[in-house]
Amino acid sequence: MTEQLSLWGLIVGATLPVQGVMAILFLASVVSWVMIVQRGLYIRGASLHYRQFENTFWSGVDLNELYRKGNARVQDNDLIDGLESVFRAGFREFNRLTQQRNTDPDAVMEGTERAMRVALSREEEKLNVNLPFLASVASVSPYIGLFGTVWGIMHSFRGLANVQQATLATVAPGISEALIATAMGLFAAIPAVLAYNRYAARAETLYSNYETFAEEFSSILHRRVHSGD
Repeated sequence: MTEQLSLWGLIVGATLPVQGVMAILFLASVVSWVMIVQRGLYIRGASLHYRQFENTFWSGVDLNELYRKGNARVQDNDLIDGLESVFRAGFREFNRLTQQRNTDPDAVMEGTERAMRVALSREEEKLNVNLPFLASVASVSPYIGLFGTVWGIMHSFRGLANVQQATLATVAPGISEALIATAMGLFAAIPAVLAYNRYAARAETLYSNYETFAEEFSSILHRRVHSGD
């Protein structure tokens, strides 16, 4: 009886639908943990790169030199994203438009801001990668586990029809295996919802910082193009 009520014994002895529910929840938990680690590393790196580039930008460095250093890194196949990607998109378009003859300053700024909006949109997508999946696991897993629990309990009570005398020992294995499905649903959902809330908030903060930088950078370029420098 003890062996039958062990965790592994309950899983192996569960009915096929309950085992299917357990397999789905286990797979969802493994995939979500992989995504949790990946998102944590990416957002941590994005936050670090944001602070580094912002400090460099506001240190008084020449913008042309900063852009040329980025070009050198691109030639070395270094990945450039985050705040620097927004800066490069805007500055590249600004230089292209100002080199054209008789270009209206307002048209230059409109093109520059449009280029930065496109870059911001791409960075927002990068920040939110895998977050919808975590949200889905967090919201759906308890219900999947509940389905397995309901099915397991139904199977246990149907088995009582073939028993002359119903005892707790008769229904205990079936109810126990059913409750394991609920536990696995919560095990998959709780880390996913915590990670989603944390990473979504940090991604929103980073994106807001990107937008603030884009507005400040746009003001700098606006003064430059209207002063004729």
